[in-house]
Amino acid sequence: MRLVAATTSVMSSRDTRPATSPRRYAFLLVPDFPLMSFSSVVAVLRTANWISGRTLYDWIVLTSDGGPVTAGTGLTLMADAAIDDVEPPALVLIGAGIGGWSYQDARTFAWLRDLGRRGAVIGAFETGSWLLARAGVLHGHRCTVHWEDIANFRESFPDIEVTDSLYEIDRRRVTCSGGSAALDLMLHLVANDHGQDLAGAIAEAFLHDQVRDGDRHQRVSLDKRMGIDDGRLLAAVLAMEQHIEDPLSLQQISRVCKVPMRSLERLFKMHLGCAPSAYYRDLRLKTARRMLLHGSESILDVALATGFVSASHFARCYRSAYGRSPRDDRIRMGMRRPLLP
Repeated sequence: MRLVAATTSVMSSRDTRPATSPRRYAFLLVPDFPLMSFSSVVAVLRTANWISGRTLYDWIVLTSDGGPVTAGTGLTLMADAAIDDVEPPALVLIGAGIGGWSYQDARTFAWLRDLGRRGAVIGAFETGSWLLARAGVLHGHRCTVHWEDIANFRESFPDIEVTDSLYEIDRRRVTCSGGSAALDLMLHLVANDHGQDLAGAIAEAFLHDQVRDGDRHQRVSLDKRMGIDDGRLLAAVLAMEQHIEDPLSLQQISRVCKVPMRSLERLFKMHLGCAPSAYYRDLRLKTARRMLLHGSESILDVALATGFVSASHFARCYRSAYGRSPRDDRIRMGMRRPLLP
């Protein structure tokens, strides 16, 4: 299997540790790091030690300056050391959450490049791939990020292959989309290190009855996501999702799903409790909100990318839906960058 083979290459080449020596993970956490992903990763390592009765893994938490770091949930974690105060680790995973795309720290990027030159295994979860890309250590490697950031990532780094997989392992680079996928990734790595029996026992301890392969798509299929099995309605919603920037008319959507306009209206009212036009507008606004909170595009660019004819029209619709302007919402969520009108 491609991912297993890749993991073997990543995690085993140049590995000269004695058989009894634990594998050390170094975690570099940046402000607003995703607590769920980090907790999943550490929990798998701790449980591997507990079930095996041996110290198979240990870990250290790093920050750029050695100071405490606050997760996206608001909880603060004390670091063990600064990146310059430890021997260069052979394996490091970066945790970055909302706002990771805007992280800038020349010292951190230089440290990552040095690790790359030394042949270290370097990885990331959620938006940590942005840091790897900015540091220049993803060149020529396949990677993934959280699905909300894929479009922005591709636009920012057109020369890097990014996928919507749960996780990607490409030689000595390991990237993960985050959330529950971090658990799948770590179970995969434990299975590679110490066998499927141990990984299965860890999964069972976590009541995790389906360990997913890395090449699974991040997003749940539309029918499961919506809890609807009416093919006509699903066809209409899919057409809307595929035409955010260039919205279709309701007549065009009616032709796509092969139902008359009145039947289309009834389907949306029956299953979704709203008119097709209202659902479509809400879908575009939700997409716009993700772009505002997870990217650096101007408000005008976001408006045009989600099918609104002007920034002023977009702002009126946005305020009606969310109770605040696009600019205020972006600032409220902590994206305090200079914004274009």
